[in-house]
Amino acid sequence: MIVLALDTTGQRGSLALLRDGELAEARWIEAPEGFGARLYPEIRETLARHALAVDQIDGFAAAAGPGSFTGIRVGLTAIMALAEVNSKQVTGVSNLEALAALGKGPFRVPVMDARRGEVYAAVYDEAGRVVVDEVVTKWETFLKLVAGREVSFIASSETLFQDDGVAPPPAESTRIITSEPTAAAVARIAERRFQAGEGLGPEALDANYVRRPEAEVNWKPPL
Repeated sequence: MIVLALDTTGQRGSLALLRDGELAEARWIEAPEGFGARLYPEIRETLARHALAVDQIDGFAAAAGPGSFTGIRVGLTAIMALAEVNSKQVTGVSNLEALAALGKGPFRVPVMDARRGEVYAAVYDEAGRVVVDEVVTKWETFLKLVAGREVSFIASSETLFQDDGVAPPPAESTRIITSEPTAAAVARIAERRFQAGEGLGPEALDANYVRRPEAEVNWKPPL
């Protein structure tokens, strides 16, 4: 199976090509003027390096958010168009789920800056199952939720976890700063979904903006 995955949800994007379970390529994409004009040339160049035509891709995936509203739509629109034209399956992967997959430990807390003094965060187990739903909230509020739990805090930027950052974890906690492009994790998660028959038609793809829950978020033990 060949999977092409994108992440255009932040200031720096990424692209990954997964072939039969092995990462053929994963790299960052710099697009200071926006991903709209840069994305398709990057895809063409990547496929050419691996002697692939776009119709040989079995499934397309994109980071579905949270993140930049415009960036999310650019990535989702690109894979929807490619899948529609080539009659292929798609999936959108949460950035928090992908970030958790790049971490270590039995319980993983992926954290992203949501601006205005808030964070996007969740708790996943090592099998990729949600233990605490994805939320946008104040960091202090989220820390109370996981207090006393043995978790690993995961981010893609070290500044997030600094004492003057938006999300400084407890001093004794495990902190993991990822360096692998997020699209690599998106591709791996997408492959598992496709193999499990969970691929979607392009029309079913949707963004993951992460809204505040109406009810209090509780710790849920994995099944």
